[in-house]
Amino acid sequence: MKERYHIDMEAEGQHSKLLSDLPPVDGVITMGCNVACPSVPCAWREDWGLGDPTGQPDDVFLEVIRQIEEKILQLKERLR
Repeated sequence: MKERYHIDMEAEGQHSKLLSDLPPVDGVITMGCNVACPSVPCAWREDWGLGDPTGQPDDVFLEVIRQIEEKILQLKERLR
């Protein structure tokens, strides 16, 4: 994220949050990654079925980032 989009999530204070700390949400997108995600009340949800790049080389992370960007742009068009 830092190299590709110049976003330093740690420097911007981003951190993991408890589900109880989240405001109500309209939709939930899960990434897939072959893990079970907690249930969050929402009007709609979808799973993007992405592979988990944990422990993989940087090029695998970059490919997953590319896939996320593509899916975000598709979602943006659908929500218009």
